[in-house]
Amino acid sequence: MHLRQLGNSDLMISPIGFGAWAIGGGGWAFGWGPQDDAASIATIHEAIDVGINWIDTAAVYGLGHSEEVVARALEGVANRPYVFTKCARVWDENRSIGKSLKAVSIRKECEASLRRLRIDVIDLYQVHWPEPDEDVEEGWAEVAKLQREGKVRWIGVSNFDASQMARAAKIAPITSLQPPYSMLRREIETDILPYCEANTIGTLVYSPMQSGLLTGTWTRERIAALPADDWRKEKNKWFQEPNLTRNLELVEHLKTVGAPHGKSPGEVAIAWVLRHPAVTAAIVGARKPGQLKELMGAIEWRLSDSEAASIEARL
Repeated sequence: MHLRQLGNSDLMISPIGFGAWAIGGGGWAFGWGPQDDAASIATIHEAIDVGINWIDTAAVYGLGHSEEVVARALEGVANRPYVFTKCARVWDENRSIGKSLKAVSIRKECEASLRRLRIDVIDLYQVHWPEPDEDVEEGWAEVAKLQREGKVRWIGVSNFDASQMARAAKIAPITSLQPPYSMLRREIETDILPYCEANTIGTLVYSPMQSGLLTGTWTRERIAALPADDWRKEKNKWFQEPNLTRNLELVEHLKTVGAPHGKSPGEVAIAWVLRHPAVTAAIVGARKPGQLKELMGAIEWRLSDSEAASIEARL
């Protein structure tokens, strides 16, 4: 597998990374419904076996649970992948999620992530959201301090716009940005991706299959049957009308594009985001063994110009 350098770092990463949001389970504001931890661990092991060499998680995923599952999965693993996690989201005893970029909070969150992950240093530590905006400089300065102290190797941001990255870059270099990017969410193409490309900032795009919608496995009936604590049921506009009908029609076209090559709609969707020269890698979530193997064909396969144009005409 051809590895790609992440921004200004020495990290050489696979074009697809394992996304650990969904394995945080249900019972919190942005959960994906019930999840079996044994299945999560087996899926992480499969990811490593097929050549994925980095895992992206966050403290807030499952309110700490995702990080704990990642730690369990990596216990005793010789060929350990890089571990990326995030800060700037906190929660209280009532499981209510708050936003903080205060230095004291960032440091406390880092120490808690290190304990949950059972590691001495985090490979990439990312500010999850630039909120509150007025505290971006304070939060980023503390993350840079953690890097100087050796608690984290490299530092990045997530969900920042170009102006916020420019503010942060005055304090310390940014290794990576993690933004949403898919056929359905293209807003980063205008300013954000060009900024990253011009400033040697690696781009780890999340939700390339739009939270699973572009995999080709969804129907209206399956969406209606989602558990109440799956955030996609009520909070994800792409799973709701008037977007849903258009999106399901797009998936049918992705099937026609991929079929001659033996590729699934999910592989087409991932190949589409990897096609952009400013995209370093894509974060792909999986919840059970077998799911990742079905998507790995997206890594080496390239959409032709005519295939990409046919997709573009439907966006």
